[in-house]
Amino acid sequence: MIAHLRGRLLDTSPGHAIVECHGVGYEVTVSMNTFAQLLATGSEVALFIHTHVREDQLALFGFHAAEEKALFEKLLSVSGIGPRLAINILGGMHTRDLVGALRGGDVARLTRMPGVGKKTAERMVLELKDKLAEFGTAPASPRPKHALEDDVLSALINLGYQPSAAEQALGKLSPADGRSFEQLFREALAQLARQG
Repeated sequence: MIAHLRGRLLDTSPGHAIVECHGVGYEVTVSMNTFAQLLATGSEVALFIHTHVREDQLALFGFHAAEEKALFEKLLSVSGIGPRLAINILGGMHTRDLVGALRGGDVARLTRMPGVGKKTAERMVLELKDKLAEFGTAPASPRPKHALEDDVLSALINLGYQPSAAEQALGKLSPADGRSFEQLFREALAQLARQG
């Protein structure tokens, strides 16, 4: 099994990379977090690899950090989660935040990720909550404190913003007390513009 690749980055697009090692080009599916870490084509890249084997397919999944690969493999152990959904889940939230949501049983936050329904989120929490000791004890990032913040977060995600970026933007604002949805929404958009 291929566990690690180091070579020249031949090509990259969101979710994919081709890495040349000793004259052989390996097509690798990467998480969006890993994609964001990739340098320009032609540069050297090193990826931790999960080799997924099925009867009709051999697929490589690559990760910038060993911790992200380990969490991907934990997600695969959950019934009903295959490699494509697992890679999408990792792209929707930073590893630390995902571990925090799983430990905290935050089903609402998990269901905001593409392809994750309530039953899948509940199964993830049930099957992984007590199996994440290797990921340290970093606290979960705080959940929205008001229903209004939750509504704004949903609206931002529906507009196409990554859940992690939208949560970060909301986290930098003062509490929602006394403000309307429109005011909070505009402030969050302004914060996202500054982050971007």
